[in-house]
Amino acid sequence: MKKLNSEKKLCLLCMEEHDVYKVQKTETLDFKNKDIIYEALYEYCEYADELLETEEMIKQNKLMMIDEYRKQDGLLTSNDLINIREKYSVSQKDFSEILDWGKATITRYENHQVQDRAHDDVLRMVQSDPKWFLDKLELAKERISNKAYNKYKSAANELYISHEDCYMIEAIEAAYASFNNPILSGNRTLSLKKVIDVINYLALNVKSLHKVKLMKLLWYSDNLNYKRYGHSITGLVYKALPMGAVPEAYEKIVELNNVNFEEISYEDYEYVAQKFSAVKDFSVQYLDTKEVEVLDTIIDNLGSMNKEEIVKKMHDEDAYINTEKYEPISFEFAEKLSID
Repeated sequence: MKKLNSEKKLCLLCMEEHDVYKVQKTETLDFKNKDIIYEALYEYCEYADELLETEEMIKQNKLMMIDEYRKQDGLLTSNDLINIREKYSVSQKDFSEILDWGKATITRYENHQVQDRAHDDVLRMVQSDPKWFLDKLELAKERISNKAYNKYKSAANELYISHEDCYMIEAIEAAYASFNNPILSGNRTLSLKKVIDVINYLALNVKSLHKVKLMKLLWYSDNLNYKRYGHSITGLVYKALPMGAVPEAYEKIVELNNVNFEEISYEDYEYVAQKFSAVKDFSVQYLDTKEVEVLDTIIDNLGSMNKEEIVKKMHDEDAYINTEKYEPISFEFAEKLSID
């Protein structure tokens, strides 16, 4: 038994006024065929040497026991449920409505009832995926007030925006899951942290860096590193597109956080170009000295080329010549790279 604090008041055990202790005591209870060990709260009278469980403590202790059971069974606890609901600023009743459950279901789960596995899975989806919550909210629009709907949608949208990079990373990693041949990824597992470092380093050191040129510089950097050390820098897989090598999922890669570009319209062109710049106060975090040296070599050799020049150079590389259009480019050609 552990004494937590005391308060001078009328003791309901001895009916005298004195310091009554609030204590914590380890209890064991058989619940759903499991021995649940939990910390229960009581009032303690030193004179009677007895414990008293107030009405409020009865509720707290039951919830404490239930949460320990949930932990053992791999379920979300009552605090987890409250935190999920508070993330979206949603009331208990409306949360139940949005999930299309009974109106008091969330209230029961937060207070005294253990959720079933199916409901727990749904709650975990809400916890991890704001987009999923937004979809459920839209379906429940007619069942809650307009004011509440707008409030919950605003909170969920903020969470969704903050999670966008996670969604993007998952999408990129999913696109790369099908590439099992290490010769296509340069004997490297994809590292988006290195990719972002490389893009920023190139953007910091190459004047007027646009998307087409960036894609080629990435390919040359990875292939030169492979030529020198037997592996690429980033783990990117490149395909032979009409204008040269382009990484798989490049559209998503350039949308990652800490990749900066602005869209610029040029009078001589009918399309909008993407011009890249380094993030503010950029410094290399995930590249080693040898990798930076490779990037410096690429910048020295190709950094001043315009788009047409670097595309032509790419088209003259053995790797591009010997790869079918739109197919992945093998790193086995790196030994014949025109740059040492």
